[in-house]
Amino acid sequence: MSLLHTETSGPGLFFDEFFVGQSWVSPARTITEADVVAFAGISGDFNPLHTDEEFSKTTQFGGRIFHGPGVFAVATGLEARLGIKDGTAIAFLGMNWSLRAAVRIGDTIKVHQQVAEARPSSSKPDRGVVTFNVQVTNQHDEVCQEGQWLVMFRRKR
Repeated sequence: MSLLHTETSGPGLFFDEFFVGQSWVSPARTITEADVVAFAGISGDFNPLHTDEEFSKTTQFGGRIFHGPGVFAVATGLEARLGIKDGTAIAFLGMNWSLRAAVRIGDTIKVHQQVAEARPSSSKPDRGVVTFNVQVTNQHDEVCQEGQWLVMFRRKR
């Protein structure tokens, strides 16, 4: 997905510092039993596909899987660790998101993010919107989830 990897630490990037094609790869994180339990508790989603090993063995997955929205939530945290939004992002505006493959307990995921578009605000000159192409991959480099995230950033003054 990416040709150029930029490392960022400390203050985030301003809108003016993004360019199409710029990309990052997050640190990796292994999904645990605790993640499944915590997300079930927070969301109230105790579907047996996530919480009942014997039931889930009878499904097409052959065992329990992590909640799809839980994967997205972990992905936002991994992306945050890049630091590109620290102090410069104004708002997460939306997403177009697809779930491609199950994420299981023990899978290690990471986020690949690339700038697809950067457009200044037509109504507020102190900000702009960056569209990111985002993929969540597992330890086998399989795409588990992907889509676009839209984020509003401050411009340099």
